[in-house]
Amino acid sequence: MKKNFKFIVKFFIFSFLSFFVLYLGIYVYAFFSPKLELTNLGKIFIYDNNENLIYQGSGSSDWISLNDMSSDLKNAVISVEDKNFYHHHGFDYLRILKAFYLLIKNKSITQGASTISQQYIKNMYLTFDQTWKRKLEEALLTIELEVHYSKDNILEGYLNTINYGEGNYGIEDASQYYFNKSSKDLTLEEAIMLAGIPKNPSNFNPVSNYDLCIERAKIVAKTMVKNHYISEETYQSLFQNKIDIYGKRKQNNSQMILYYQDAVLNELESLKEVPKSLMESGGLKIYTSFDMTAQKKMEEVILNQMGNQDELQVASIMVDPKTGGVLALTGGLNYAKSQYNRATQAKRQVGSTMKPFLYYAALENGLVSSSLFKSEETTFNLAQDKTYSPNNYNKIYANKDITMSAAIAFSDNVYAVKTHLFLGMDALTTVAKRAGIKEELPEIPSLPLGTTEMSMLDFAQGYQTLANGGDKRDLFFISRVEDLEGNVLYKKKLEHDYVLNSNDVYILNEMLTSTSNSAFNDYTTPTALSLASRMSRKYALKTGTTNTDSWSVGYTPDLLTMVWIGNDEAKDVDYTASSYGKEIWLNVMESYLEDKQSSWYDVPYNVIGVVKDAITGENNLESKHNVLFYYVKGTELSSFVGKEQTTE
Repeated sequence: MKKNFKFIVKFFIFSFLSFFVLYLGIYVYAFFSPKLELTNLGKIFIYDNNENLIYQGSGSSDWISLNDMSSDLKNAVISVEDKNFYHHHGFDYLRILKAFYLLIKNKSITQGASTISQQYIKNMYLTFDQTWKRKLEEALLTIELEVHYSKDNILEGYLNTINYGEGNYGIEDASQYYFNKSSKDLTLEEAIMLAGIPKNPSNFNPVSNYDLCIERAKIVAKTMVKNHYISEETYQSLFQNKIDIYGKRKQNNSQMILYYQDAVLNELESLKEVPKSLMESGGLKIYTSFDMTAQKKMEEVILNQMGNQDELQVASIMVDPKTGGVLALTGGLNYAKSQYNRATQAKRQVGSTMKPFLYYAALENGLVSSSLFKSEETTFNLAQDKTYSPNNYNKIYANKDITMSAAIAFSDNVYAVKTHLFLGMDALTTVAKRAGIKEELPEIPSLPLGTTEMSMLDFAQGYQTLANGGDKRDLFFISRVEDLEGNVLYKKKLEHDYVLNSNDVYILNEMLTSTSNSAFNDYTTPTALSLASRMSRKYALKTGTTNTDSWSVGYTPDLLTMVWIGNDEAKDVDYTASSYGKEIWLNVMESYLEDKQSSWYDVPYNVIGVVKDAITGENNLESKHNVLFYYVKGTELSSFVGKEQTTE
């Protein structure tokens, strides 16, 4: 028994000495490590395409001295986040033991143990990986922070960099945004509200959810009573009346711009040229393709069209086809209410906006713009005794042969499926992949009707190739990244990649103007004819509608705009969604291009135009449906009817 007791005593002494030596060694290492630069810690600066600063993350534009902050704010933050802040050396061991005890007792995490110092260190990183390596790095950096800086320095840095929601990083930005005043002038109630936000910035800020913010604020206030910062009487008097919320920025007051910024930060993480460790030592300047004019016009148009909507959501993107640079992006109606980015994260059915890739494949495989298929109610017999019966919108059929151009104008589903099956179902998937669409597309009969889901960003990549005459440019947000000293870490290379035939793309783009061309009025009307009278220039345009999604996609050589309307729950939408989408698309295009010279694609030297009847493809100079059909020279006399090739 005595031997066992002596062994236990020796073991504990050895363990204690080993821990002490290790702990001392870490502190010595930390002491001789380079001093972290707090005023640059974790800063990210994002600039638009004119190199104007539009965003600062993990840092504030004005580094506010601790002495210039409300004492109520400091007391509230310490009380709720780290009551022993001024008494520990980076880690609150009693709090850690308590959290561990509660974890065992409740079998779930009910209390955190991170100190203000630890939370401050976390702000140096773009991501919050929950790995042991990351936690060890965090612990070491926390010790370095405590060794080199006073508690006041650490608290000052923390309050200048913490996330307060709505894109506000730092107490001064948050105070100005939420209450239109400096942080030194905050009332007790305002200070307590701000102190509660970092727990869950997207939900506990008063713009996103005022009631949740107040509930959280009352929890903060209760901790202040327990820690003797305020009295019980003061606590009882708090939040009796609603607090006025300002909720505006002095500049760039956009409720959708943060969707673009999130997309930038997401792309940043994928750039191997930019080391994440740089965040530890200094920060980054990120130069983007963002166009503030485009973003503001897009947001204004969307809010004017959909401002009173309760259920419908919107996603949209504007791209410079010549470069692939994303000029503007919206991932929802209001970032404050939902940070879910529907332009980059959601996958939805694209409907008939898939058809242009099919018709390019048709042109590449020998069909022409006047090739004929019969539009009629059809049941297709497939392999393994399966059948497929697509319907046209409202079950309207021509019950006669129509041209490919007419099929595009009317978005005829039967014509599309006939073309798809005639070419072979791999033709469409091959073209889509060449155009830059990354989504794995199944070779199924309904693919040209857009029954497969994909993200807007992925889909826009394919359309960029069409809008740029077959020259695929990777879509991008970031054009250049520098460190704070101006050293270039990354620069986007713009390289030509002609993946589609420019002759066939030109013919396709001309056919896409038929959707707003009154010459195609026949048994039904073109899908975008209602927009024609307000179009100031020539547009390639395709719309698409499924039960749950509505798309409008169109472009000129200078601008590609894509708009999606639908419900997050994928509930059915009615004609209103399609109407909203088309109106938004047209008004965005017209508004952005109104002061720019009208432009269209140059006719390739190997392409000619021939006047024919829009519906039948016949040479009839007296037809009221006459339009220009474009052909690669030598194919203008060819037509295609059913499954037989004929020559006029």
